[in-house]
Amino acid sequence: MALEQAPDPEQCKGVDTGITRVFQVLGKRWNGPILSVLMDQPAHFANLRRAIPGLSERMLSDRLVELAAAGLVLREVDEGPPLRVSYRLTAAGAALGPSLKELRQWATVHLPDGPSC
Repeated sequence: MALEQAPDPEQCKGVDTGITRVFQVLGKRWNGPILSVLMDQPAHFANLRRAIPGLSERMLSDRLVELAAAGLVLREVDEGPPLRVSYRLTAAGAALGPSLKELRQWATVHLPDGPSC
């Protein structure tokens, strides 16, 4: 009768939960570009919409709600008239800046050219 070997740790290794959580937020289409635009300064809804070609108003609204729920973006109502809504990064959202910069540099070196703005 053969002795059972202990499982190989490499075979049992699962996906890191931190990485899973990060990509649940950043892996959604449009979240990265929205955060990138807000890195520079707060922006009104209409300015965000214009800054990201192809992003519909409905999708922008949905993504901003998700990013706010994740604690990365704050929604602020500017009393009017006219009534305007602006968005800015929280401290947690702003803390993504160095990581996004590194990802941008990595993409420049390692990913084939794609559409540019």
